[in-house]
Parts: sequence; structure tokens; C-alpha cells
Amino acid sequence: MSLFFALASEASSDKLFNSLAFWNSDEFFSFLKNFISAILVLIIGWIALKIVVSIIKKTLRRSKKLSELFQDYIIKIVKILCWVVLLVTVLAQLGINMAPMIAGLGITGVVLGLALKDSISNFFAGFMIIINQLFRKGDYVQLGSLAGTIKSMDLMSVRLSTPDGKNITVSNNIVWGAPVTNFSDIDKRRVDIIVGVPYDCDLKVAKQVLSDLINSYPEVIQDLGVTVEISELGDSSINFVVRPWVLPSNYWPVLYRFNSEVVDKLAEKNISVPFPQMDVHFDKE
Repeated sequence: MSLFFALASEASSDKLFNSLAFWNSDEFFSFLKNFISAILVLIIGWIALKIVVSIIKKTLRRSKKLSELFQDYIIKIVKILCWVVLLVTVLAQLGINMAPMIAGLGITGVVLGLALKDSISNFFAGFMIIINQLFRKGDYVQLGSLAGTIKSMDLMSVRLSTPDGKNITVSNNIVWGAPVTNFSDIDKRRVDIIVGVPYDCDLKVAKQVLSDLINSYPEVIQDLGVTVEISELGDSSINFVVRPWVLPSNYWPVLYRFNSEVVDKLAEKNISVPFPQMDVHFDKE
């Protein structure tokens, strides 16, 4: 038993000696020197990165031709590139040989390209969206079946805020592949309103009521004219189309106001708005 404890004690002493020998060796001091240098490089690089990004941001903000989304997109790319360069420099300062890593990027790049093909596609789709300036921050757009106000955009996705308060994130690839309608990038917009009247009413009176009502709105751009015409002979009604031109910001107010007032205005002339109905005829036999 005493022999066992003696051997154990000797082994522990050897480990302690080797440990102390490492901490007092040139290898440790070299590692400590590289570690401190890497920390300093990281701190200085982080400060330099903040300065560079700040300078680029101020330079971009002076340009009136570049949208805010374009500026944010460029700044994010610059940040990523700067961080990659900084981390590579820090790893090299720690004494890590970067040559094998760089040599392995060929095969690794192929593997990552296959694994991250959707992310790469989103990145390049976002770049095309920004270059073509399809929309700006705050624009009201329709992206395929989705509609809302552009809140932000990054390297992978676009964020929308819908009129009912929902926040929707759409990948750049889907946005680039869908029809994009920008309702804010116009100086005027036409409101299309359908109003049905009974077949037995006086059509001239109905047309005059609709025309007087829509032309009474100050939001309507009178220079462009207002169309009030019969567009369809429906199953249960004769349908008028009312088409005024307004500023984009007045589109919904004019539409809502007209729909809320048209029924009462027609009722003043004893014209009711018909509802869908069906006539059923029975054969006596």
C-alpha cells in the first residue's frame, strides 16, 4: 500500500513539475505575447472598423440619389468584409497557419455553396433589388399577393408592415421573382369604384348623382378629369364605374368616403343599391 501511495505521489509530482515547466518556458511566453498582440489587434481593428463604417455612412448620407435602403445595404456589406479581414488578422496573430485554411476554401466553398445556395441566391437577389431601386424605405408596395409598407431590408430579406399591423418578412429571392408594384413611386393614382344601380332606375339621374358626389371632393385632381360611365350590365344591376385621380396619400380616404356616402346620395333620388337576386320560374305542367 505504501508503495502505491509513493508511486502516486511521484506521478503527481511529475505532472506538477511539467506544468510548472510549461508556464516558465519560452513557448508559454511566446503564446502569451501572441495572445496579447491578438487582443490589441482586435481592439484596434474594432475601433478602426467603427471609424471606417462611420465615414462611409456619412459619405453615403450626403448623396441624394441613393436610397436609404441602398445605403444600409452597402454599409452591412462593408461591415461583414471588415469583420472577415479583422478575424483573419487576429487568427494569424495568434500563430494559426492560415495557408491550409485558405487552400481548403476550394472544396469547402463548393460544399458551402451547395448547403447555402438559398442564402447566396437571396444575397444576389437583394443586390439586384438595391441596384434597380425597386422601392425605398417607407414606400407602400405590393409584392405578389402581399402588400405593405417597406420597413427595412438586409442581405437576406425584406420586412413589410401591413395596414392591419402585421410584420411580414419576405426573402429577397421571392421579392425579386415576384411582380413589384410601388404605389408610393408615383405622383398620382386612379381610384376605381364600381357602383350598381337597379335596371328600372333613371340612369341619367344616377350618373349625375355619382358625378356630383365624386367631384365635390377637394382631393380629386380635376385637371385629369373624372370618368363616370356604365361599365357592365350585371345579373342584378347596371354597374357604373367611377374613376377619379388623386394623390397616392388620398387614395384610401377618397375610396372610403365615397363608399360611405354614395348609398345615401342615391337614396335621396329614390335610387336603391340592388343586392344579388335570382328569379325562379315554375312550369305549371
